[in-house]
Amino acid sequence: MFFPSSIQKLIDCFSKLPTVGHKTAERYAFFLLKQDSVWLQQFAQSISELKEKTTVCQTCMAISETNPCLICINNQRNKEQLCVIADFRDMLVLEATKQYHGLYFVLGGLINTIETIGPEQLNIKQLINYLKNKQIKEIIIALSPNLEGETTILYLAKLLKQLNLEQIKITRLVRGLSSGTELEYADEITLSNALKYRNELL
Repeated sequence: MFFPSSIQKLIDCFSKLPTVGHKTAERYAFFLLKQDSVWLQQFAQSISELKEKTTVCQTCMAISETNPCLICINNQRNKEQLCVIADFRDMLVLEATKQYHGLYFVLGGLINTIETIGPEQLNIKQLINYLKNKQIKEIIIALSPNLEGETTILYLAKLLKQLNLEQIKITRLVRGLSSGTELEYADEITLSNALKYRNELL
């Protein structure tokens, strides 16, 4: 059976989304087909504005509406603490705990040899430049405790040691996060404990 071309194009677009198979893509397409024109216009506008109204903070590499972002320019934040995270969504989860009041730096992913993602694909150079230009006293490495996260933590630990940052304390999240956990899916209490009971890495 062949769908009209407009529906098929939509199905093909939805099929490119993470974890969306062909059948799910079909359901999404036919769901939209049942909506009224006003809602569809709003939906289309939200998609078209996604790139136009967002940017990347060149200080911390987080997705933001401004450059620098609101956290980087907030004088109430602890400028001596830096939390290194893999993804912008991890920042949202950590902020929800209300336990952390320092700054952030987004790596833009994790080292993954299977998907051929190496350090050169991450914001490692920007992180080094960040540390050279800021008075950071503690780096909290807040990465998911899965294979990719542990690989990235080991790489960062070795790199930071080579930079001779003796004045900087380096810690990581430990207690409360079980192996294999994705940081963005951890609950707030678990993350609060992981922040509170972090221990020194170097």
